[in-house]
Amino acid sequence: MSNRAKLAVGGVGIGIVLLILGVPWWLALLVVVGVPVAAYLTLDPSQRRRLKRISRREIGR
Repeated sequence: MSNRAKLAVGGVGIGIVLLILGVPWWLALLVVVGVPVAAYLTLDPSQRRRLKRISRREIGR
């Protein structure tokens, strides 16, 4: 399983747990979307370029 898939599964799991705990759906959605965005923004510009390059290469397969 790729790292991207693991992150997606983890985000969905966190969202489901938050919904079960009674957190409003919009707040759970904000957490699920906000965590990967925050992680992306913490990357250096060179790491972002590498991530984009790898993603494009995988799409072409």
